[in-house]
Amino acid sequence: MKKFMLMFVSLVAVLGLNGCGGGGNDTPTNATTLFLVDDRGFSYGGIPYKCDSMRDWSRTAPNGEFTFFPPENCEFDFLGYNGDNGHGFVEDDIVRIVDIAYDGKGGIPYECESFGASSTFNDGSFYYDIDDRCVFYL
Repeated sequence: MKKFMLMFVSLVAVLGLNGCGGGGNDTPTNATTLFLVDDRGFSYGGIPYKCDSMRDWSRTAPNGEFTFFPPENCEFDFLGYNGDNGHGFVEDDIVRIVDIAYDGKGGIPYECESFGASSTFNDGSFYYDIDDRCVFYL
């Protein structure tokens, strides 16, 4: 009878602990990297952004790179940006979202504080105003 009780207690312990640990990994694994560039392909580095999975604000890399975990929202703060990406072409106020091959990411829904909702054009470009904050629904 002792062996039976010991085996029963062991079985209950194993089944009870089976649900602990091991599962429930909340860390996203499908990271996606895109880039902010101008119409000539020059990068917009240093743009502050924060995605749902991030605790703190970050900045786009010098090559305009930003990483997120779809599907999530990423907010970009264009405070002080009026098309000047540091490459001397201030007349070019076009910002595009592109992939590693510089293919534009069209059809991304977004919303800016200054004018409301829209979506990126086929070439990945979008409207924004100086000092605007825009949320992209990636």
